[in-house]
Amino acid sequence: MSTSAGDVPYRFPGTVPAASVASGREALAPGEGSGELVSVAGRLMLTRPQGRVAFAELRDWSGAVQLFAVASSTERFDELTKLALGDWVGVTGEVVRTKRGEVSVQVASWSLLARTRHGFGDKWRGVHDPDLRYRQREVDLWANEGVRETFLLRSRAVSSLRRLLDERGFVEVETPVLHPIPGGALARPFVTHYNALHSDYYLRIATELHLKRLVIGGFERVYEVGRIFRNEGLSPRHNPEFTSVEIYQAYADYEDMMELTEQLVAGVALATLGTSRLVYQGRDLDLTPPWRRASMSELIEERTGAAVALELGREELARIASQHGVPVADGDGPGKIMLEIYEKTTEPELWGPVLVVDYPLEVSPLARDHRSKPGYVERFEPVVAGRELGNAFTELTDPDEQRRRLEAQAAGHAAGDEEAMVVDEEFLRALEHGMPPTGGLGIGVDRLVMLLADAAAIREVILFPALRPERRSVEEGSDPA
Repeated sequence: MSTSAGDVPYRFPGTVPAASVASGREALAPGEGSGELVSVAGRLMLTRPQGRVAFAELRDWSGAVQLFAVASSTERFDELTKLALGDWVGVTGEVVRTKRGEVSVQVASWSLLARTRHGFGDKWRGVHDPDLRYRQREVDLWANEGVRETFLLRSRAVSSLRRLLDERGFVEVETPVLHPIPGGALARPFVTHYNALHSDYYLRIATELHLKRLVIGGFERVYEVGRIFRNEGLSPRHNPEFTSVEIYQAYADYEDMMELTEQLVAGVALATLGTSRLVYQGRDLDLTPPWRRASMSELIEERTGAAVALELGREELARIASQHGVPVADGDGPGKIMLEIYEKTTEPELWGPVLVVDYPLEVSPLARDHRSKPGYVERFEPVVAGRELGNAFTELTDPDEQRRRLEAQAAGHAAGDEEAMVVDEEFLRALEHGMPPTGGLGIGVDRLVMLLADAAAIREVILFPALRPERRSVEEGSDPA
C-alpha cells in the first residue's frame, strides 16, 4: 500500500498522551466502554490482526496504549491491519476495557501520519548492534526500552542543576565557542578557519577564561552550561564533544567549592531520582554529603604502599613510577610524574565519592599556590566510581604569576606538547584590572548523568556521540544503514 504526500494530514490536533489513557479507568469492567472519545498519535510498535478484530500497541513519548479495532466499526479496517511496524498514525475512538481486561482505544477513525521505509526491531527483539544504536539514535529511542527515559532523565538533571545554582544566586551566561587562542585547560583543540578574519580559530576546550573575565567585570556568581570540544580519542568515559558546567564564585576558595560540589551532585540526584543513595553498575554509591577529603599523596600510599611526595624529587618519583609500570617521559617533572602515578594506579580504584585535594603546581597552571604546602596548589577533583567528575581550584588571581606560568606552558607547547597552553594576553590584561579571591568549579554533565542513569559508557548518555565515519556501499541502490 502506498501513500502520497498529499494524503498525509498537515496536523492531527487534540491528542492526549498515550500513557494517560488508562488513568482513572479503574472502574471500567471487562468489555465495558467509557463513553469518552479520545485522540492519540504515535508509532505502531506491535500489531496483532486476529480475523475481524485487531490489536496494536501505539507508543508516544509518554508511553504506550493498546489500540482495539473491529472490522464492523473501524474505518478502513483492512488498511489498518496492513500498516508496518513503525508507521505513525493518529487515532480517534472510545476508551474501553477489552474482554481480557486491557484499557484500550477502540479505533473509530484513523489517519496515517508518516510511513517508515526501514524496519527497526520490535517490542520483543529491539536493536542491539551498538554502532546502529548510536548512529541511528532515532531508531534506538523507539526500539529499545529505557533509552528515551535515560535522555529525559538527562534533561531533568540539567534543569535541576540550573535551578540549584539559580537558587544560590548564580547567574547563567553564554561565552564564545570560537576562540582565537585555546585556553582554560590542558587539552588539544580542534582547529577551524575564520574566513572573514583570515585567521585560524579554535573550538573552545573550556569556558574558564571568559567566565573569570566576567568575575573581574563584577559578576560575582556566574556559571555556564555549555559544549566543550577536545581533540582526543574515544573511550567509555571520553567523547570529543561533551557538556560541562563551569561555576565561579567571588570571595570563595576551594573549600567553598568542595561544599558546593557535594550539594550540587547530591541535590541533582535527589531531584531526579528522589535519593542520593544509588546503585551504580551493581555497587552501592552514596552521594550524601559530606564526602571524604584526602590528598593525592595519601590516596596513592593507601593504594600502592608507596609514600609519594614532591619532596622526594624527580629521580625517586621516576623510580617509584617504574616499579608500578607507569611510563615517564623525559620532560616530565616531579609533579607530572606524581600525577601519572596517581592516575594510573589509584584513581580508577577510588569508588568514593572522594574529594582528591592538593595537586602539584606543575600540572595546575590556573590554580593558586597552596597556602601551607610549597609546590602544591589549592585544587581538588571529585572522584566517583573510579573517574573524575570535575575539577576545581582556588583561582590564581596574580597577573604576574599567571604570566610566568603561561609562559612556561607556552615553552612546553613550543617543544611539542600539544595539550599545553599558550599565553593569552587578553586574559592577562583582564587580570591586571584586579580579580577578587575566587573559587572555580567545573563538573562534567555527561559523567554525572552516567551515574544517575547507571550507564557504563558515556555514549549511552549523549544523544549523538562521536563515531568513526560510516562505511557506505558504493553499489547503487544499497541501503547504507
